[in-house]
Amino acid sequence: MRPITLRLSSLSLSLLAIGAFPTAQAQTSGEEDGAEPYQLAPVEVQSSADASAEGLSKAYAGGQVAEGGSVGILGNQSVMETPYSFTSYTEQLIEDQQAASVGEILLNDPAVRVARGFGNYQQVYLVRGLPVYSDDMTYNGLYGLLPRQYLASEFVERVQVFRGANTFLKGAAPGGSGLGGGVNVLPKRAPNEPINQITLGARSGGQGMVAADVANRSDDGRFGIRVNAARRDGDTAVDGEESELSMAHIGLDYRGDALRVSADLGFQKHRIDGGQPSITFASGVPILDAPDADESIGQSWTYSDSNDLFGTLRAEYDFTDNITAWAAFGAREGEEDSIFANPTVDNAMGHYTAYRFDTAREDSVRTGETGVRFTFQTGAVGHSVTVSGASYQLKSNNAFAYSDIGGLSGNIYNPTPLARPSLNDVGGGDLDDPGRTIRTRFRSVAVADQLSMLGDRLLVTLGARYQALKDYAYDYESGDRLASSYDKEAVTPTVGVLYKITPSVSVYASYIEGLQKGERVGGDFKSAGADNIGEVLDPYRTEQAEVGVKYDGGSLGGSLSVYRSRKPVAGLNDANIYEELYDQENTGVELMAYGNLTRDLTVLGGVSFLDADVDGNDAIGSPETQANLNLEYRVPQLPDLALDGRVIHTSSQYADEANTQKVDSWTRLDLGARYLIALNDSMFLTLRGRVENVTGEDYWASAGGYPGAGYLTVGAPRTVLLSATLDY
Repeated sequence: MRPITLRLSSLSLSLLAIGAFPTAQAQTSGEEDGAEPYQLAPVEVQSSADASAEGLSKAYAGGQVAEGGSVGILGNQSVMETPYSFTSYTEQLIEDQQAASVGEILLNDPAVRVARGFGNYQQVYLVRGLPVYSDDMTYNGLYGLLPRQYLASEFVERVQVFRGANTFLKGAAPGGSGLGGGVNVLPKRAPNEPINQITLGARSGGQGMVAADVANRSDDGRFGIRVNAARRDGDTAVDGEESELSMAHIGLDYRGDALRVSADLGFQKHRIDGGQPSITFASGVPILDAPDADESIGQSWTYSDSNDLFGTLRAEYDFTDNITAWAAFGAREGEEDSIFANPTVDNAMGHYTAYRFDTAREDSVRTGETGVRFTFQTGAVGHSVTVSGASYQLKSNNAFAYSDIGGLSGNIYNPTPLARPSLNDVGGGDLDDPGRTIRTRFRSVAVADQLSMLGDRLLVTLGARYQALKDYAYDYESGDRLASSYDKEAVTPTVGVLYKITPSVSVYASYIEGLQKGERVGGDFKSAGADNIGEVLDPYRTEQAEVGVKYDGGSLGGSLSVYRSRKPVAGLNDANIYEELYDQENTGVELMAYGNLTRDLTVLGGVSFLDADVDGNDAIGSPETQANLNLEYRVPQLPDLALDGRVIHTSSQYADEANTQKVDSWTRLDLGARYLIALNDSMFLTLRGRVENVTGEDYWASAGGYPGAGYLTVGAPRTVLLSATLDY
């Protein structure tokens, strides 16, 4: 293990800002005689990441989720008034669990499991059994702006999970995922009270962390600035794996009587060396027990390195009391390079073969949206009509090369270092100067009408989105555009009905569709040998129907939903033609709960049941049962002490289409504690400790993450997390 090294240069912006802003005045609660313990008072946040008049939705009782969130074209809405299923996880939850990434935050959702990208370390979020790639997350509703592989939690004010198809609400995901759900990230904004915060932390393996969070508003409250910076560096809990991350973010906002503006600028550099690789089991080889989670099978010369610079500008203006328009623009420049050597297990003894695979990628993204919303009455019916347009453009340069297939061999139960093989001439493009291989243009126009009737007890949502999908491919060597480029269009409608039985109970039903571009035959391993190489398939359309009930008791809330979705699946027919063959039909039930069970006990969790049928078999990577339970207990005798525990359970799943390779179920226990110390009236120290995977289980955390592929990822080992946060 090498010593912890922390390069503080990435924090300079925050440290300068700390000196420029006045000291935060932390508040206390309780009687003036000091009988009650010191506690940080909640701050009512009126500023908004998306520059909306509604502002950030308030946190629900317990502070771990919000009362509502952004619902795409429909804007900010309460959970109780939306005929769809979504949850917004708060900054408080992120901090208390010491979550380092979006993937770690989403471990709290029973309908979501975290997987890997195809052949890389990219985070993939399986929502209702279908993937959402990390580069298909939205940032304030805009696609393509966040780093492709991994996003640090220090950027995040809220993580919103939308469960189900959502093309009408957000547009088609340009990366080709998002049929089962969506993930939206809201950046941090300055609250009404100043923030001056420094955090020091450490994780198992010797990894250290330092972060700064600074925020302030002008005297009249109209202007706000928030600056975040963090650095993590060192070995992880997996022996042989090392990671480092540097990030910085500045968020600005202005809120006037009619005009609201927000802007963001972010930078992230993330590198993994010797990372735990994805592992594939060859056809006919049964899935073996997972290897030791605390020892990497990856070679020391494998790595993934990415650098991203991104920014957004958003404005909203009220022309009249009932007419509001908005516009947003965002851009990202990203660079990646990597060397992988992912094993394929060839026999029941755990022996594997692998090959070296090098990649280089450069991305340039420009994206934006604009819209206008009208509210008016027609008799006893209220209307909120929205018209919106969105545009996305990606220019991507790529190159790759690899060594002889099978040139490396070893055993997953006895990792040994292997010499790095030389690259062959086989590959595409120049790794040192990758050329243009992809150009994607997505454009869409959407119209929605939300009708309110019966004294706002009956809410009806109607809408449709026209989507144009253009995806041009270019030859790696010559740069010539290929004849199989993609140019298709489609319309995706939605209808939703919600009825408030009482102020605490809402029932709803909805129909909505998902859309992704069809495949370019011969573009990946699934269709490489087809006789119709070069043909492009029509867009894949997912149809979803859902009914449910939502409950808000003031301190305890929850929902029960039942859904059924159908999406096309392509493959080779008997004539060796690659085409749509059948549908994957997902039928599921989800039960969610959140809030305060008692004055001192907070709950967050639920259970998800899923039947993912593909031509009579279970879909790859689709467990029948996923359950989460997170309990937080504030000790009455020591009110500044809170204890929490989380149990995550995932039932067995399959890693192949024929359902011959079964992956065992797994259950993980996490325990944590935090303690608040009042150093004086304006200075507080929060100590946090956490142990994840307390029992040290070795397990396969996920299967697949890319359609048709059943690669496995090893679950995280027992990991100890410690941090100290000073508010002053």
